[in-house]
Amino acid sequence: MGIAKDHDRSREAWELALRQHGVVGREQLLDLGFTNNAIAHRMRRGRLRRLHPQVYAVGRTALTREGRWRAALLWAGPEAALSHSSGAELWKVDDEWAITEISVVGRRRLRTEGVRVHRPARLPPEDIALHAGFRVTTVVRTLIDLAARHSTKRLELAVNAAVRLRLIELGELRHTVAARPGLRGAPHLRKLLDERSFRLTDSELEPRFLPLAAAAGLPVPATRAIVNGFKVDFFWPELGLIVETDGLRYHWTKEQQRRDRLRDHAHSEAGLYPLRFTHEQVAHDPESVIRTLSRIAAQLRPHGTEGAGEAA
Repeated sequence: MGIAKDHDRSREAWELALRQHGVVGREQLLDLGFTNNAIAHRMRRGRLRRLHPQVYAVGRTALTREGRWRAALLWAGPEAALSHSSGAELWKVDDEWAITEISVVGRRRLRTEGVRVHRPARLPPEDIALHAGFRVTTVVRTLIDLAARHSTKRLELAVNAAVRLRLIELGELRHTVAARPGLRGAPHLRKLLDERSFRLTDSELEPRFLPLAAAAGLPVPATRAIVNGFKVDFFWPELGLIVETDGLRYHWTKEQQRRDRLRDHAHSEAGLYPLRFTHEQVAHDPESVIRTLSRIAAQLRPHGTEGAGEAA
């Protein structure tokens, strides 16, 4: 009977470890009926490997990133949450993973190998989420924490990723960041999100621009077509009209401007009408975009396909 119970306990522990990416906590093992001697015996046999105080890896399989995250949370306790680089990695808005980072409120000093512990003065419930089975800081709080140490360019990439993945809308992000002025990274992120300077990626501008073209009475354009040897954002071959939308501001180097002029000149020489809209126009002044498109389309329609360049 004792052997059967021991087998059942071992099976339950193994199943629990599988659900937790290969790790278990000492308290969990005790709750399953393991004794201190039974735990020590399994450690001597290599069936349990100590990762942190009171936290073990089950078996000899190498831990995944998720296993190390789970182990850190088991060690730090139920109030801990993945944050900073680990939170960004979980949300898929940043991809540099070196060390597990967690945040936990409290005066108790926590230190263990392979884990960086942040101790914010407050971590309110609205800054915590459950995502993919992990307790983690929300997308907004994660971005604020990243803003305290990331360059503007890298932070901008993280924000664009969050918007592209539909984790948050820019308006909601601006509002939430403004409501947290005391957090260390909030001023940097708030400055980045200034609506007159922030740039969405090209992939975000496209779905914003297409409804404006439709409102101007234009048919559905070809997107990302090759025209005169250049990839263009939007092309109406029946009108000979090309529209480019300018995305992230750090794309606006002198070299990029030079290439854009070459592109526009090539299209003009081929008898096409190149038109360029900025992010600010598309995102914040859609009425002017619609008016311009309507006016230009009216001028070009009588010409039909005359002068249209080759598209491939």
